[in-house]
Amino acid sequence: MTEPAVAVRNLDTVEDFTERLSTTFDTCYTWSYDTFKAGLRNLYEKAKQSQWDQATALDWSIDVDPEAENVPDMNNPLFGTRLWSKFTEPEIRKFRREQLSWSLSQFLHGEQGALLATAQIVDAVPWIDAKYYAATQVMDEARHVETYDHYLRDKVKKEYPINPHLKTLLDQILTDSRWDMKYLGMQILVEGLAMAAFGLMEKFSNEPLLKTLTQYVMRDESRHVAFGVLSLEGVYKDMNERELREREEFTYEGCRLMRDRLYAVEVWQEMGLPIRETHEIVMQSEVMREFQKMLFSKVVPNCKRLGLLTPWVRERFHELDILKFEHEEASA
Repeated sequence: MTEPAVAVRNLDTVEDFTERLSTTFDTCYTWSYDTFKAGLRNLYEKAKQSQWDQATALDWSIDVDPEAENVPDMNNPLFGTRLWSKFTEPEIRKFRREQLSWSLSQFLHGEQGALLATAQIVDAVPWIDAKYYAATQVMDEARHVETYDHYLRDKVKKEYPINPHLKTLLDQILTDSRWDMKYLGMQILVEGLAMAAFGLMEKFSNEPLLKTLTQYVMRDESRHVAFGVLSLEGVYKDMNERELREREEFTYEGCRLMRDRLYAVEVWQEMGLPIRETHEIVMQSEVMREFQKMLFSKVVPNCKRLGLLTPWVRERFHELDILKFEHEEASA
């Protein structure tokens, strides 16, 4: 197994690659160490037994060709279209690498957002069981960031910046002062959608290292979504109308941002594709419709279980064409 190449920078250059957000939220001591939600304590016990190390669990000696058909070409929304038919063989190989790099880069950046948000949950949540579990998720997310960085640096050798729609949602989660909004944004929306995306990657990937890597990440992610559902269950039941509307609007906006995140505009630009035409083709493709179905098939029923599928949200979810997933099985 090979160790990842570690980039060592001079501390004087830290401002060149960091971004600071101004955040305000209450740090909450809890002086009761009793269990309030048995499901959270059980999840914590499971998390302690499920830790893994990317350096030893994964075989990094596997050679990876990032331009190979590591994911079937037919899963690309442009496959079989006029635009695809104009590609030369070298251009198809380049497109595969760009698409893989873009997808995994968004996973990488999203995992860092989850790392920061879950660290905030440790501070802000009022139950000791939730603090215990959130601390294990902080470790999970750090490991995921390390793992995706290793794969991108060592195997793909290219990284894309964070998608602006994903960045907007992460900023909203991290700067909100209310602990339940951090759960709602990260554990229910971002983690729920990520779990579905990882599932598709694991199902269709032909590359053994990426497939195994994704399987390990998915084991952690299934606990993360359950953590959100268990923690928020009952929280919105007696919330006043104004506060509930704020959660409704946040849920809708988060789903809209995550839907728009799916469009890899940066890749289209890199490939020199006509952006407007490409966007129309992708929007209308059967592949993208199925992808969206998988992404929202957990988020919508989880919102319903939490009491957030209100008439106001139902109308907005109908506009997004995701209300039809309300009868799918919820998490936890």
